Amino acid sequence: MNKDKIERGVKLFLEGIGENLERIGIKETPARVARMCEDILAGIGEDPREVLTILRGEKHDEIILLRDIPLYSFCEHHLLPFLGKAHIAYVPKEGRITGLSKLARVIDLLSKKLQVQERLTTQIADVVNDALKPKGVMVIIEAEHLCMSIRGIKKPGTTTVTSVVRGIFRNNPATRAEAMDLIKGLRKQ
Repeated sequence: MNKDKIERGVKLFLEGIGENLERIGIKETPARVARMCEDILAGIGEDPREVLTILRGEKHDEIILLRDIPLYSFCEHHLLPFLGKAHIAYVPKEGRITGLSKLARVIDLLSKKLQVQERLTTQIADVVNDALKPKGVMVIIEAEHLCMSIRGIKKPGTTTVTSVVRGIFRNNPATRAEAMDLIKGLRKQ
């Protein structure tokens, strides 16, 4: 990431909207924004498949689900954030499971780049599917997009939901329903 270019760009932006670059509150803003970009866009150029290591010797062959994983990303169309949560489920095949934190790390890496929610959802499913080769994978993201909340249509609180289902979650309605119940937090009696 080229922080000098980011700083120059932020200065041009601030000048373009009529700000005084010497004003106390603005003077350090270009440098702050450049440092912020290093953090919030840290997924650019990273390969999330590298974090999904397989834990050998496990025999689990039922649904593994992480729900309500916080995420934020930036809309590539308006450079405004979208915030929400992701749910990811998979059914291991031939003992290929991974650490739970690794799944959250995949979401984090893919979110920390300019994105659209639809592609982000697909990318998460693709990485898990390619790396673990499970019987199936399901990814659901629920997010509020600030580009829709504070500009344009101005509808704060609107939630966009995207999903990708592969394998057994697509082909077996009972497995899909079980995963959805788990995501919703329902307990079977």
